[in-house]
Amino acid sequence: VNHPTMLGKHNFDEIRYEVFRDETVALEAFKADTYDWRQENRALLWATGYDFPAMRDNRVVREEFPIRNRGVMQSFAFNTRRPRFRDWRVRLACNFAFDFEEANRGLFYGYYSRISSYFHGTELASSGLPTGRELEILETVRNRVPEEVFTRPFVNPVGGTADAVRNNLREAARLLQAAGFVVRDRRLVDQRTGEPFRFEILLVSPAFERIALPYRQALERLGMEVSIRVVEASQYVTRLRSRDFDVIVQSWGQSLSPGNEQREYWGSEAADREGSQNVVGIKDPAIDTLIERVIFATDRADLVAATHALDRVLLWNHFVVPQWTLGRMWTARWDRFGRPAELPTYDEGFPEIWWWDAEKARRVGGRT
Repeated sequence: VNHPTMLGKHNFDEIRYEVFRDETVALEAFKADTYDWRQENRALLWATGYDFPAMRDNRVVREEFPIRNRGVMQSFAFNTRRPRFRDWRVRLACNFAFDFEEANRGLFYGYYSRISSYFHGTELASSGLPTGRELEILETVRNRVPEEVFTRPFVNPVGGTADAVRNNLREAARLLQAAGFVVRDRRLVDQRTGEPFRFEILLVSPAFERIALPYRQALERLGMEVSIRVVEASQYVTRLRSRDFDVIVQSWGQSLSPGNEQREYWGSEAADREGSQNVVGIKDPAIDTLIERVIFATDRADLVAATHALDRVLLWNHFVVPQWTLGRMWTARWDRFGRPAELPTYDEGFPEIWWWDAEKARRVGGRT
């Protein structure tokens, strides 16, 4: 601990971790001063769950820390191995049916923002139109990627009002018709075979049902037959590994230095490998080429440009319906700790560089 690389770190004599299997019990235990530090991940609880005496008299502190060290794509992810999801127009139609703005207002208290990149929240996220080195990289695959990659900035459909929702559903219906599906007797069917457009949203957490249920209603307005199934973790993992699903909620985390893992996420070789993270089933030579450009980038500028290019092509293939993210970490703590005046850029540094403050602990009371 006296080594120069350890100065200012590891200041606690003892750290104990408490594990709770139920979120409600965990929050009540925090209120009862059973443990000191809590990271919150539910907007409902952040908005309504912290009105208790210790908060009101400032013995408990809530603080938000920016998240700068990672990007994320969280989404409704399609299994493109299923014939009904192979057409990008079908997948885009499902994006037009998702009213994020209403979900954010009604369920998330307006805290979240819509994800618009596979590297959302980092400098690796594409934006605007491609220029410079990114454009040079994309030119090498021009004939194998959607033309919109070069002509239109990617944006998600925007809902939130009755007019916007109607317009979005109208566009979704147009896309489905162009993909070969028509409505007969209020049901969306394949115009060639008459087969109903039917699929299942597979969930592992009941918490996502409140998102999936209104989404199902919107999809049903298009004539789709949508079921929602929540299964326990082992069954979910088994079905995920064997690709026995239609649509799931999937997240891909991204570091600030992407590399070989991109093959695992989007590469053609991984698409047919059981248990890989290419759950969507992407098999696209242009994407494989761009992945290699990321992996073998020659410097930081080249890496950023190559990642922008990869991101842009992934987005314009509409493999997923992007969901939401926060961009900051919600924390609550009993105010017994000190910390440096300046925290690390990419981390809040707890507990590594914080310390026990005896004076604060006496004011707060309870455990010493």
